[in-house]
Amino acid sequence: MDNSDKKKSLRRTLIGTVASDQMDKSVVVVVNRRFQHPIYGKFIQRRKKYMAHDPQNACSNGDKVLIEESRPLSRRKRWLVKEILEKAV
Repeated sequence: MDNSDKKKSLRRTLIGTVASDQMDKSVVVVVNRRFQHPIYGKFIQRRKKYMAHDPQNACSNGDKVLIEESRPLSRRKRWLVKEILEKAV
């Protein structure tokens, strides 16, 4: 089959902002989502914090990053920093 070399990843990816980079090889990423209320139709914003693994300690506060789901790395870490989309000014 020709599509064997083009595998699509089944892991979830999210885009968020780094809120804390004080830990070694770990960052806290805040992901905002905006959705419409099912009954009232008003748009609501919700945020959630994810701990992500940053092996090179490349992220700093305010960076916009892409995180990807992974196997459990510690008690609260289940995400990897895939790439830094935008560095903070």
